[in-house]
Amino acid sequence: MAVRLEMHVAGRIEDYALIGDMQTAALVCRDGTVDWLCLPRFDSPAIFAGLLGTEEHGFWRLGPAHSDEEEPPTAARRRYRGDSLVLESEWETTGGSVRVTDFMPPRDGAPQLVRVVEGLSGRVEMRSALRMRFSYGRIVPWVHRVGERLVAVAGPDSVWFDSTAETHGEDLTTYSDFSVGPGERVSFTLSWEPSHHSPPAVPEPEVALANTEEFWRDWVTQCTYHGPYREAVIRSLITLKALTYAPTGGIVAAPTTSLPEEIGGVRNWDYRFTWLRDAAITLSSLLRTGYRDEARAWREWLLRAVAGDPENLQIMYGIAGERELGESELDWLPGYENSAPVRVGNGAADQLQLDVYGEVTEALHLAHMTGLARNDYASLLQLKLIRYLETHWQEPDEGIWEVRGPRRHFVHSKVMAWVAVDRTIRLIEAGDAEGPLERWRELRDDIHRDVCEKGYDPERNTFTQSYGSAELDASLLLIPQVGFLPPDDKRVIGTVEAIQRELSTPDGFVLRYPTSAGEGPSLDGLAGEEGAFLACSFWLADDLAMIGRVDEARKLFEKLLALRNDLGLLAEEWDPVRQRQVGNFPQAFSHVPLIDTALRLTASGAYGG
Repeated sequence: MAVRLEMHVAGRIEDYALIGDMQTAALVCRDGTVDWLCLPRFDSPAIFAGLLGTEEHGFWRLGPAHSDEEEPPTAARRRYRGDSLVLESEWETTGGSVRVTDFMPPRDGAPQLVRVVEGLSGRVEMRSALRMRFSYGRIVPWVHRVGERLVAVAGPDSVWFDSTAETHGEDLTTYSDFSVGPGERVSFTLSWEPSHHSPPAVPEPEVALANTEEFWRDWVTQCTYHGPYREAVIRSLITLKALTYAPTGGIVAAPTTSLPEEIGGVRNWDYRFTWLRDAAITLSSLLRTGYRDEARAWREWLLRAVAGDPENLQIMYGIAGERELGESELDWLPGYENSAPVRVGNGAADQLQLDVYGEVTEALHLAHMTGLARNDYASLLQLKLIRYLETHWQEPDEGIWEVRGPRRHFVHSKVMAWVAVDRTIRLIEAGDAEGPLERWRELRDDIHRDVCEKGYDPERNTFTQSYGSAELDASLLLIPQVGFLPPDDKRVIGTVEAIQRELSTPDGFVLRYPTSAGEGPSLDGLAGEEGAFLACSFWLADDLAMIGRVDEARKLFEKLLALRNDLGLLAEEWDPVRQRQVGNFPQAFSHVPLIDTALRLTASGAYGG
């Protein structure tokens, strides 16, 4: 049967499923196409980059065969198998029904992507079309047979393809045409190995499937949350685990680069790195749901990454602690739905963001308070961070949102500097560290006074984005959550109500900040707009619960849950005009506050029957 593969285009962001092995990840579209996979690590060049380009940049489609007058059919149903990252997609065709199971086994040797086709009823004609393109779609590898196996080689990389079906090559693509009836199974496996190494072991897909299911089943049993939002919390925890780089404990913000915050715009960034902020809040959620091993691994990653140089603390590092994350553009890729440029690396690594000191200190404090075994160097690091802040907290910075405009005195940055000092004082008061207690108590009071005098607008009864500005910022919602002021303080309530008035979309979701200032230049130094930021919307739900508006908080939380795709996954933002997810996907910074809000609402009893 003739097949028209060129009709496949990248799906909507929410059309994708995540599979991964805690060292890298793949995105699988509803029509059975893997459009994104980097090997062997999250931050390695992609061998399937069709997500940011076209089929010419690499893809692997596996699904029912279709005529050249038809688009590839989408699965009628898909789900994760129980509480796991094993994806099941099912198609109904005129000939019968079929299931494709996709997964990546937790790594024990070569990284693998395994796809198993199983006939359910009737007889279904199937096709696999595999087009490997190394270096983000730029390099066509040399594909040849080694015995019964296919191998694609280019430079340092080799990818081995094993299948129980016959394959043939055509138009620089590897095809397999076959059919399945009830109970019949056909398997395919991609394995990566350095090109100068011996071939990886021949895979055993059924054994790998059983082991993968067992891994996730055992991991989920550690969760201590059993409230009414357990399904959403478990899926978010699994997603966060999938974004953890197992060898080091580093946590990527997302497994993708350059999925746009505005369709067709330039707000496209590489998120395949470990932001101290994102990783610290992820650690907090894992600790509060019973996952101490991950917390311990992240703390060890942090201590290695920062090493003996906290004065030069970066806001982000590579997943193994790399410091050099230079930003460049891949001009041969047109971008997701023509959203260019496509970027790799991230120039924000060189920014000054003083709030990071607070988030890291808060994470270390929480780890200590929840009984994680004491680490003397962690306490020493905390003290060094405060000594740095003593002489730098009054400086302007780029802030939590990494603006590419001028530095400012962001209120959130000052608040988090206060958090860093406050948590360190508590450490000393508990007798677990030594430091100049009275001097740092005075420092804590000085920062608090400075914020309340310079970052608060008494006429409007709201804190503002930065000293002297009129604009609001959703990060101000964190003021009561970190204990800077109590929830019943009139300034907190006023800030929450001002953000609802000025930064909310018609759907009730929250923008980070106004991206433009009337006729003047954008506030963040970038062109274009962006969607509602999902983390900020969860923060609003938290604050509403904290100030006593619990029914409103629950309703907003459940509206946010409804934005998840059919598999429970969230990107960074929600486009209220196009009514779709935007930004890198799936996003740790969206799933962490989902967990936090679920815990808060459960503790308050603010949930529906």
